[in-house]
Amino acid sequence: MMSPPEALSEKRPQPQSLTDLFLSFTILALQGFGGVLAVVQRELVEKKRWLTREEFVEDWAVAQTLPGPNVVNLSLMIGSRYFGWRGALAGVAGMLVCPLIVVLCLALVYTRFAGNPQVAGALRGMGAVAAGLITATGLKLAPALRRHPLGVPLSVALALACFAGIALARLPLVYMLFGVGGLACVLTYRKLPEHAA
Repeated sequence: MMSPPEALSEKRPQPQSLTDLFLSFTILALQGFGGVLAVVQRELVEKKRWLTREEFVEDWAVAQTLPGPNVVNLSLMIGSRYFGWRGALAGVAGMLVCPLIVVLCLALVYTRFAGNPQVAGALRGMGAVAAGLITATGLKLAPALRRHPLGVPLSVALALACFAGIALARLPLVYMLFGVGGLACVLTYRKLPEHAA
């Protein structure tokens, strides 16, 4: 007889093959110009349902602490979870192969039109759009904090401390990662026993 966790994993949607994993991450990567957080959350949590919101928040947090691009780290983790090292390679390849070709082609076009003021203005406008997408995704994922061991008030306080340190005090990201991130890890670890009870 199957144990409950195994039964649950059987019913959950997941990539059907290495090709499915590769193509899914390729499509994801090709949608993600200017930042992929919003796209990744929508595709993996809402459409494909490979992850719950809580799992996505946890995996994204781990992906951010690892060196390299966050979404590449996430693709490696998800690929490895379902297909081992071959899945990790397929996920990373999906994130990098086609976008690399597109970026190289765009670089050739950009060198030709870089001096055009309309091109420069369009690129500045894209920055505002990317910031809006990230903010909207953060607000969409905020309800997942209700089930977090630290609770909403402390989680929001830690997020504000990060924002103040990076945006206002201009502290290096690594200081905030080890300072506020380390504090959050210690506090969460201490709260886990009472949260599980």
